[in-house]
Amino acid sequence: MRKKILVAMSGGVDSSVASLLLKRNNFDVTGVTMCFGNEDEATDVRKPRCCGSRAIEDARRVCHKLDIPHYVMDFSKDLRKHVINKFVSEYSKGRTPNPCIECNRYLKFAILLGKAQAMGFDFLATGHYARIEAKEQNFLLKRAKDKAKDQAYFLYPIKKHSLKCIMFPLGDLTKKEVRKIANDAGLPVARKPESQDICFIREKNYHMFLLERIKGTAPGRIVDTKGNFLGKHRGVIFYTIGQRKGLGISSKRPLYVVSTDAKNNKIIVGEEKDLKAKGFMASDVNILVEKLPRTAFAKIRYADKEAKCNISIKGKKLKIMFKKRESAITPGQSVVLYGGDTILGGGIIEGVLRG
Repeated sequence: MRKKILVAMSGGVDSSVASLLLKRNNFDVTGVTMCFGNEDEATDVRKPRCCGSRAIEDARRVCHKLDIPHYVMDFSKDLRKHVINKFVSEYSKGRTPNPCIECNRYLKFAILLGKAQAMGFDFLATGHYARIEAKEQNFLLKRAKDKAKDQAYFLYPIKKHSLKCIMFPLGDLTKKEVRKIANDAGLPVARKPESQDICFIREKNYHMFLLERIKGTAPGRIVDTKGNFLGKHRGVIFYTIGQRKGLGISSKRPLYVVSTDAKNNKIIVGEEKDLKAKGFMASDVNILVEKLPRTAFAKIRYADKEAKCNISIKGKKLKIMFKKRESAITPGQSVVLYGGDTILGGGIIEGVLRG
């Protein structure tokens, strides 16, 4: 019997080509679009949303073209519970969360995967640029061939035992190759631009979104690393670690946000050297290998390069210490650990260790 695969289809070119390739490989393919209850501007073709009404219609048209079933599942309550509420809560604490990672952690590769298995599907597939490699009955999450598009960083929360039930058909392709496949096949989304925005934010920016949901946001004190008063800030939610512009204070030397203190409504600023730290603690840890090595490479932001570090386990947390001091380590962001092209695991950055 042909293996049954449920493909999470966002209405974009990547998940559409993933469905096409799986069908060409004789899998029994069904498409599903996760509806998050977000309205979009149907006339704004420049800024498509990955989960609005237009996205659902685009996915439906692709499934019709491929002659595969298409379903829509309501995930609006799950999005609010697991992603939006945490997004708001983290910012209220002066932290900087990554909602795409939480969506993968709870919605795509937990709830949706569970629904797929309950419905009798053998695999869940997505259009992510990453690879899963089977090695002696052990499954590893690997970086994609296209390093410029690699999305393995965002996938570290997938549980190790779930890797055997997941497929990433685009892992060995480049974005250019995916576009060509879509164009050659006449897919209706072949030239559709990518969605760049946070899917659940309809406001002009996330600050407006947060202001509607975080009560008591108020101006406070900006101080230097010694506690000296330098000026007033607009509200902690408007500032991130490493920020230089928009501080509204004058200084002979460039000043950066070094840390935030939401409890006392303070922003601490310092010189560039003050941004550097030796390491940090990480919580919400997920390990994807049998045993973590003592030394690996860590990435503390998606766009950053990996840096060599030492790893130690402290209860349910990880202690990451870099060989060289790293700049702007940001609580709330994710650290992902690499061993070559293999994702070893990751966690959420919390206490920064400056010593």
